[in-house]
Amino acid sequence: MTADRFVSADHIRSLFSQAMSHMYRTEVPLYGTLVELVGEVNAGVLAAQPELAAQMERSGERERLDVERHGAIRVGTAQELCTLRRLFAVMGMQPVGYYDLSVAGVPVHSTAFRPVDGESLNRNPFRVFTSLLRLELIEDEALRAQATQILSRRSIFTPGVLQLIEQCERDGGLSDGDAWRFVVEALETFRWHNAATVSLATYHALHGAHRLVADVVSFRGPHINHLTPRTLDIDAAQASMHARGLAAKAVIEGPPRRDCPILLRQTSFKALEELVHFPSGEDNAAGTHTARFGEIEQRGLALTPKGRALYDALLAQARDSGGAGSTGGDYA
Repeated sequence: MTADRFVSADHIRSLFSQAMSHMYRTEVPLYGTLVELVGEVNAGVLAAQPELAAQMERSGERERLDVERHGAIRVGTAQELCTLRRLFAVMGMQPVGYYDLSVAGVPVHSTAFRPVDGESLNRNPFRVFTSLLRLELIEDEALRAQATQILSRRSIFTPGVLQLIEQCERDGGLSDGDAWRFVVEALETFRWHNAATVSLATYHALHGAHRLVADVVSFRGPHINHLTPRTLDIDAAQASMHARGLAAKAVIEGPPRRDCPILLRQTSFKALEELVHFPSGEDNAAGTHTARFGEIEQRGLALTPKGRALYDALLAQARDSGGAGSTGGDYA
């Protein structure tokens, strides 16, 4: 097939992010409520600030406003991460950054798969924060060996998506029809399964090591654990979440509200407690698992090095005096 018959990686990423959003809204209806809420808040801001609306139209930002900014997943082995890198490459997403979350007591290290050039970001900025479980941080040697064995038995990718990844790498792209098939097959890796692959007793043992260990090891694949739309007024969105009965975080994470917003502010509804079936002999035992939630973000201006140093110093001072800080465990 000639290259001019291939669709762009940006187009495939857009198809994928739209399909991911639809799937997550179906799996987590509260997330659908959150997206509707954010849409209403954004519409109100744009109606009240026509200059902002015009500016966003000119820059092309208005078209991207309703696109989820990022999602997050967790994988169990280096091989799974390696194949994910190839999967995301089909969509023009590269690993950017390295985050060692063990310093915060979370047994993973992470990167973000995302487009890197300005034109691709303008077309679709979707990124996936991806964490790899660090099995060596499980202190119990027997449990560590058991977790390693469990992960070695699973395959998180469909044969169809593996074939299409190889085809894209070989030919240099995918046709429109193959792109749609790729999205359908790739989505299966991120789908939620309410049947665990371990017994309830094993789940509790893994959870005792760390809840993220249980989340990664106990299921067939790395279900998406959150998606994040963008809001233009996170304070209004937070108030609306409370008004609609969503269990929002007590405080918005990040800088306080300012006339000129800076950096990133985030909030979310708390992770859901979901019914899970655990294999138990010839029957299934019922239990629960908590991992999936909905998040929103408001993006402000970046700071100069001098401004960021001042911000970090003031933040440290506030924390030392007993101010509320951010916990990153849900995000990983």
